[in-house]
Amino acid sequence: MSRALVALFACASGLSVANVYYAQPLLDAMAAEFGISQAVAGGVIAATQAGSVLALLLLVPLGDLVPRRRLMLAQLAALTMALAAVCLAPGTLTLLLAMLAVGMLGTAMTQGLIAYAASTAAEHERGHVVGATQSGVVAGLLLARVLAGLIADLASWRAVYGISALAMLGLAVLLWRTLPPSTSPKQPAALHRAYLALLGSMLTLLRQDRVLQVRGVIGLLMFAVFGAFWSALVFLLSAAPYRYSHSAIGAFGLVGLAGALAAARAGRWADHGHANRISAIAILLMLLAWLPLAMAPQSLAALIIGILALDLGVQALHVTNQSLILRRASASHSRLIGCYMMFYAVGSGSGAWAATSAYAAAGWTGVCLLGGGLSVATLVFWFATKWPVRIAKLAGPI
Repeated sequence: MSRALVALFACASGLSVANVYYAQPLLDAMAAEFGISQAVAGGVIAATQAGSVLALLLLVPLGDLVPRRRLMLAQLAALTMALAAVCLAPGTLTLLLAMLAVGMLGTAMTQGLIAYAASTAAEHERGHVVGATQSGVVAGLLLARVLAGLIADLASWRAVYGISALAMLGLAVLLWRTLPPSTSPKQPAALHRAYLALLGSMLTLLRQDRVLQVRGVIGLLMFAVFGAFWSALVFLLSAAPYRYSHSAIGAFGLVGLAGALAAARAGRWADHGHANRISAIAILLMLLAWLPLAMAPQSLAALIIGILALDLGVQALHVTNQSLILRRASASHSRLIGCYMMFYAVGSGSGAWAATSAYAAAGWTGVCLLGGGLSVATLVFWFATKWPVRIAKLAGPI
């Protein structure tokens, strides 16, 4: 695959996923405008992740059934309307419903593009292509906080979503002109029956694919850690002693970006048989990151070190998970991505809600205890599923 095409997939995925994460540095502003508590504000993130689950269950599998290029453009049009609805939301209920739609459509676009890239790539380069595309996702995820904070300070949190709606229109034109022809099978005559069968096949994958099961649970725990940290960080940095603006809070995404981009090579290493070694190092980094993060209220340097370690560990593990799961034939890539990312969405949403509740109850210490505990759980689960020789022979490295 050409470098230009890899870059296109990475950039488009990053722009798409950013919509799901714009809200994280804006939670305090949303809470103030709508008169809700910090704990309830976590429901905004939970709504987007609930939308992600729906997308992974209902929309992402369509990439294995209908032409992906046509699907991408239709989803972009719907995403534009959902972003406009967030921008104009008059109350909390409308906001939550619109965020549900943004989570659903932003996730469908992102994961559909990853599956598209994986199916277009040759087998020997698939891990590298997935890793590069995933780096675009991570860059979009982290830079979303920077852009959201900057725009919110210059205008308002609503302007973030209005500008993003316009950006999605521009992306639609770019993809329409440059995406390669879809390799998805043609639509069958009885599309609704084929669609129901497709959804049923996802349950079969979840029930029978050992690698998907193990890496899915690891992904759930991993992104619960990730969601817990980034959702609670806004409350730490907006209060004493920091009292940072939204722009400054969002800029911390740039710190995480350095670690996340360094994780891009994890896919290439996984292609060469080092998946277990990468997993061990990544999980240990996640766990150790909470030591400096616990000192964040007293030390900005400790916070930066913790963010670098946490994001490097999480993203290296995420790329490795996807590289292992996508070793199956390309005909099922969309469904495999959908199944895996359902674990991710559940973990991210529950971690965000738990962290905002923990912060309301016990401050930053409560968040660190939550994140550290989840990291330990990830390490224990990986260790328990790594060693059985029979499983390794049947299912390959997990």
